[in-house]
Amino acid sequence: MFVVSAVVLRDERGRILVVRKRGTSRYMLPGGKIEVGETPAHAAIRELCEEVGAVLNEEQLTFLGQWTTDAANEPGHLVQGHIFEHPWIAGLNVQAEIDDLLWLHPDEMASRNDLAPLLTERVLPALGW
Repeated sequence: MFVVSAVVLRDERGRILVVRKRGTSRYMLPGGKIEVGETPAHAAIRELCEEVGAVLNEEQLTFLGQWTTDAANEPGHLVQGHIFEHPWIAGLNVQAEIDDLLWLHPDEMASRNDLAPLLTERVLPALGW
């Protein structure tokens, strides 16, 4: 099982930032694996800085929940996600192992088949979608 931290960032129009990592086919929330000795919040802060250049304020992180589901890009594996929300940050861009980023409104996500199960099956329902 993979244990990760990820962050919901919404822009002024309610769209959520999703990323596609290099060599993968599914979009997911930005974030990544929690390193030894790291809290989920610190992993989220580190990963978003590395992946999209976001400088998150730990005091503005809101814990949404912890869920387990099928891993998006690792068939036969599970992922346990510690999910946070943080206010929108301008000027984000592709960095590190990220190939692409999109801002998608939750209404758009229902018709897509390239999103991570953690996002569609757990996070969106927790956000009321």
